[in-house]
Amino acid sequence: MAETVKPAPAKKAATKPAAAKPTSAKTAAPKAVAKAQPAQGKTENVKSKVKSDMNDFKAQATDTVRAAATKGKDRATEAVGSISKLIRDSAGTIDDNVGKQYGDYARSAADMVEGFASKMDAKDVDALAEDARQFVRKSPAVALGAAAAIGFVLARLVRSGGKDA
Repeated sequence: MAETVKPAPAKKAATKPAAAKPTSAKTAAPKAVAKAQPAQGKTENVKSKVKSDMNDFKAQATDTVRAAATKGKDRATEAVGSISKLIRDSAGTIDDNVGKQYGDYARSAADMVEGFASKMDAKDVDALAEDARQFVRKSPAVALGAAAAIGFVLARLVRSGGKDA
């Protein structure tokens, strides 16, 4: 008797939900990029806003500094003009006390100081700043000495002003 072999019943293939399908690297990358693009757009917007705000702040600071420098230049011009007038007014006294030759020196000094005040008044703040840069480049030792002397005088003025109050 021959045995007949029955074929085993075929197993049903297990069905997986569509979401559980494995994705290849090629299909996963575009999806990640698509999700990252809105975030990247937001980052770019924030960056451009910060840049814009910084440029506005820089412009405001520059305008404020320029206005303060112009006001300081005007005050300095007035002060130098006053020094010129003081020297010129003293020339007559110098003529009487020391001699006409020394009075002429005082008048010459007053003319030079007045010329300096006129030049300073005629230039804008940017031109004065460039002149100062050129002077420092040409004569750094003199510029350093002048800065030290000005600092000393300002410190003395501030100290004496505090004592009077």
